[in-house]
Amino acid sequence: MEEDMSIREHLLPDEEGLLSQHSVLPQSLLMYLYVGHFLARWGARMWEFSVGLYMINIWPNSLLLAAVYGVVETASTAFLGPSIGQWLGRLTYVKVLKLWLWTQNLSFVVAGVAVIGLLVYSNLKDTNLAAFITLVISTNVSGAIGVLSTLAGTILIEREWVVVISEGHPPGVLTKMNSVIRRIDLICKLFAPVVTGFIISFISLKASAMTLAIWSIISVWLEYWLLTSVYNGIPALSESNKKKTSKISQSDSGESASSYQEIKSSHSFDGGNSVLADGSWKRKMIEWIWNALSISAWTVYLQQDVVLPGAALALLYFTVLSFGSLMTAALEWEGIPAYIIGIARGISATIGIAATFSYPILQSHISTLRTGLWSIWSQWTFLLICVASICVKEKPLDHVPESDRCVVGGVQNSLQSYLDLMAYVMGIIISNPQDFWKLTLLSFSGVTLAALLYSSHIYRVRKHLFHFEKLLVRFEWLLG
Repeated sequence: MEEDMSIREHLLPDEEGLLSQHSVLPQSLLMYLYVGHFLARWGARMWEFSVGLYMINIWPNSLLLAAVYGVVETASTAFLGPSIGQWLGRLTYVKVLKLWLWTQNLSFVVAGVAVIGLLVYSNLKDTNLAAFITLVISTNVSGAIGVLSTLAGTILIEREWVVVISEGHPPGVLTKMNSVIRRIDLICKLFAPVVTGFIISFISLKASAMTLAIWSIISVWLEYWLLTSVYNGIPALSESNKKKTSKISQSDSGESASSYQEIKSSHSFDGGNSVLADGSWKRKMIEWIWNALSISAWTVYLQQDVVLPGAALALLYFTVLSFGSLMTAALEWEGIPAYIIGIARGISATIGIAATFSYPILQSHISTLRTGLWSIWSQWTFLLICVASICVKEKPLDHVPESDRCVVGGVQNSLQSYLDLMAYVMGIIISNPQDFWKLTLLSFSGVTLAALLYSSHIYRVRKHLFHFEKLLVRFEWLLG
């Protein structure tokens, strides 16, 4: 206490005001934010882990169903991701919150019920093919909708609320909040598969699907209460929401005026000039295609400085070595128990959690760019072990303007999903579990290309990759 008072005595009035401003961040509401995020991510991680096990049991001895689900899920994210980013930019925080939570949890309930039906009636494919196809389609579509809703929540919490809450505070506050949010996701990635794996191994697959449905029904109410409490309790969020509402109103007014002028001009030239009418129809078709393909969103993304590192990050998703549905299904086919797969996935998540602690330390000592450089080549090095096992066996938005953050975030997620989609398409082409080693080699090639792209970005920005002169001095010191 005395030390704190002595510090304050040496502060200027402005500095003391700044210190008091920095200390007003409500920790209880931040805890609400973290708990709400945890509940939402836990359900998503349960489904993410178990869906591959469901599919390989519904259609044994083939990765086809697991790969098809992966294609449906990632294709929906890839094609609708940019639109979701734009859509979020046009809705208030409260509307996004409601749609995200209710859609995500309802989708997982439907998916869980459909899976239970497929598992209970295991011979449905032979007795009633139409019912089998209907339940498979329901599982795929509801799962994809749940993942899209999760994407909306990720953009809202990680790329909007966290940034808004940390504004007016030291840069370390944003870094810390991002680390906590990422740590929560990795904790869910660690424990949700382990818990689900034990339920599957020691009870049944049907029990795990039932657990997912019950969890989604119960948790949605608590998630909504926690996150609305955060919104109502932190003035910065409501102020940012008012600014967004004002921009939306201005945008809608401009579009209404433009539409009125277009209708008026079309009526004034309606006196037999079919050429103008035909031109208007073609223009509307072009605008529809432009919006459907999210070309404006991609244009904004390509203008950012994060294009190369964004592409490198996306290439890391072109892999089957991430304990996704394909790898999980392949391990299940090999006869590995579900709880062992869950523990192995938990170990990989533990390494990810350790990264959230080490990243702020490394970033403060060697900068963000060099941290990324060392990280991506470290990943490449460890994947060499996977390639060696095959031979033996025969396996970025801090620099984006606030106005473009949602759009760029949606496009980045979409790009990552395109590469993820390609991995699942390869799983459909190579659906025999015995040929999984071919998918492993493709994954290693993707990581290699990602590392080269990120290295070229580093060289473009810093004009060098390593301080060879410093390495030479240390080498000489070791020899001396």
